Amino acid sequence: MMLMASPAHVMASEAAHGEHFVKLEKVTLTYGQGERSVHALDETDLAIDKGDFIALVGPSGCGKSTILKLVTGLIRASSGYVFVAGREVGAEPVRVGMAFQNPTLLPWLKLRENVMLPLKIVPPFRQKYRAKRKTEFTDRIETLLAQVGLKGFSDKYPWQLSGGMLQRASLCRALVHEPQLLMLDEPFGALDQFTREELWAIMQELWMTHRPTVVLVTHDLKEAAYLANRICVMQARPGRIIDESVVAFPRPRTIAMSYDAGFVALTQRLRELIVGARPEKEIAQ
Repeated sequence: MMLMASPAHVMASEAAHGEHFVKLEKVTLTYGQGERSVHALDETDLAIDKGDFIALVGPSGCGKSTILKLVTGLIRASSGYVFVAGREVGAEPVRVGMAFQNPTLLPWLKLRENVMLPLKIVPPFRQKYRAKRKTEFTDRIETLLAQVGLKGFSDKYPWQLSGGMLQRASLCRALVHEPQLLMLDEPFGALDQFTREELWAIMQELWMTHRPTVVLVTHDLKEAAYLANRICVMQARPGRIIDESVVAFPRPRTIAMSYDAGFVALTQRLRELIVGARPEKEIAQ
């Protein structure tokens, strides 16, 4: 996104950064005005290639979720540039899938109908919805549900399922319309450790199969190292990225790998960076 810049600058920026699917260039964000204003995001640069999987970690309130909102066009940057698919954000239609800590499934719809919702409202699928909802689209949903271990549950209502099953269905709904961008905002944070680890393996398999470009916001450093190709550490407000780590562990990754010395060293290094990035008052407590 560009605010008050010349067309020549836009063209030069797009030419320079066209190889990246997502590009943030000197992006800042301030909420409100005057004495009540909050400088949420300091100058931030971030480049994400198509099909990449990055994780954003850092102290609470550092702007991780803000970056998700900027990339999806839910909020506008105060200054700087946000490019998606080689164009200013919002200029080029991009299919986005999102999954949150709360699965937000509609309780009056069966699982199949919940997962089908994006196909009903997102182009180009909505134009074919009436013709394909009982054939091709239903088959697509059943295939996805089977991939996440929910085969045979498509006629159940959300209130009949466990938290882990709901989160699996939420991932299916986020992927059913073949998103180019998949935004994950702490999707496993409310689950117990065993269920979380099970869903990490499922998420990894889904990414390896479908290859969307993924941005994951998480407080779980083990989760970030298990899932991501790169991990970006952010400092406390005003947030900005202060470190990027490439995660070079081979895929498919396993929980057993998380006990290897290299894995432990990476998560410990991230932890030290985050502790150093917290506000002094918070550290003193």
